[in-house]
Amino acid sequence: MTARIGIYGLGTMGSALAMNMATKGIDIAVSNLEPEMIDAFMTRSGDVSDKVTRCEDLAALVQALPTPRLILAMIPSTGPIDALIDQLMPLLDKGDTLIDAGNADFNDTRRRNEKMEAAGFHFVGLGVSGGEEGARHGPSMMFGGSADSWDGLKPILEAIAARFEGDPCVARLGPDGAGHFVKTVHNGIEYADMQMIAECYDLLRHGTGRDLAEVAQVFDGWNEGPLASYLMEITAKVLRAPDSRADGPIVDAIVDAAGQKGTGRWTVIEAVRLGQSATMIEGAVAGRAWSAERDLRAAVEKSYGNERGTVPLMSDRLEQAVLAARVLEYAQGFRILMAASAEFGWDLDAARIAEIWRAGCIIRARLLDDISAAFRAGPPQGELLLSPAFAEVLEQGIPALREVVGQAVAAGFPVPVLSGALTFWDSLRQGHGTANLIQALRDFFGRHGFDRLDGQDFHHGPWWD
Repeated sequence: MTARIGIYGLGTMGSALAMNMATKGIDIAVSNLEPEMIDAFMTRSGDVSDKVTRCEDLAALVQALPTPRLILAMIPSTGPIDALIDQLMPLLDKGDTLIDAGNADFNDTRRRNEKMEAAGFHFVGLGVSGGEEGARHGPSMMFGGSADSWDGLKPILEAIAARFEGDPCVARLGPDGAGHFVKTVHNGIEYADMQMIAECYDLLRHGTGRDLAEVAQVFDGWNEGPLASYLMEITAKVLRAPDSRADGPIVDAIVDAAGQKGTGRWTVIEAVRLGQSATMIEGAVAGRAWSAERDLRAAVEKSYGNERGTVPLMSDRLEQAVLAARVLEYAQGFRILMAASAEFGWDLDAARIAEIWRAGCIIRARLLDDISAAFRAGPPQGELLLSPAFAEVLEQGIPALREVVGQAVAAGFPVPVLSGALTFWDSLRQGHGTANLIQALRDFFGRHGFDRLDGQDFHHGPWWD
């Protein structure tokens, strides 16, 4: 047996991807820094163990592969991946490819690509979404790398990818860091989506007084309509799940402090660098940061109280609001992607990105069908918000969103993502805003100058006469 690809790193995601390949009939070689992880994987491989070549170390992994070699690493995309590159480069031949399939900062991916390319190797940044279940049975994958490396990897990746109506949810999106950047923004949208769901849960349970069973039923209903998505589906399941170690629902036994691994923050940072708005993702990142400050929240509540009013909210109005907000959420995400595409010369295909997110990934949703079709049709100015496909959704949903945010604020409920959506919308619909005053102030204290509406070549105010 000759392995077609090597897998280095047999943790949760690495072993799941390796099993996916083996069960699809792809011959693989595997290795790991800790030998016991190799033992565990060989035991797990069971009926497909004949598709697996065990390699005790990195050198053996390289030797087990035909040239040009394909090596996929699923290890932390920080210091460990840099150390792996330094170890691998003396062992590789020109034309070999290393794939980083972890969650990497795309700036690091671009740096690593430059280093390996200069030495005659290929480096791929592969965004993989879907968690362990997706990796094992079909993830959504976002490929960033050279066309040559895509040619070598395409048959393997298409074989293991999730499928939407037969279409594999994987594509080459561009060179160097394109794949990891798209995965980063994907995760930023995921942050916003989860925070928005949590805000709705809070309003439904504590604002309207519904019990958990009723709230779960609302999410079930939403999952039958235009809001259908993986996250809506599992929200209903989570809310119904009992605590196996005590009485009551499991959600009430969980500490209200959300973790984050950095991709949401990266999305916000890069959006700011690109001069883009990411109000909804910013709200989600802020929400997680505030959630971590449990001691401070307890102290503020003790000092000032936490009285909240009721919210006279109908679930159908909330559904309309969330649908409009979700359109705005994706619009923000794709604006960030297109700004990066222009900045780095990636030529990202927005429609194809939406298509490969339709199955396998965490943010898979029915709405992505409409988004991909809208981009295929070519919305005015390339802007999703100007697509006729979403005119009715926004016309009906924005008044509902305004109603929901107004009621939440009046009753004392934090809604950073829903309010961020409304702020984004209200800012964009102002053909003439208030930045003229900001420009005047900047000129007053810093002589920065400004442009005039009448086009006159005079760029300072009377305070400088």
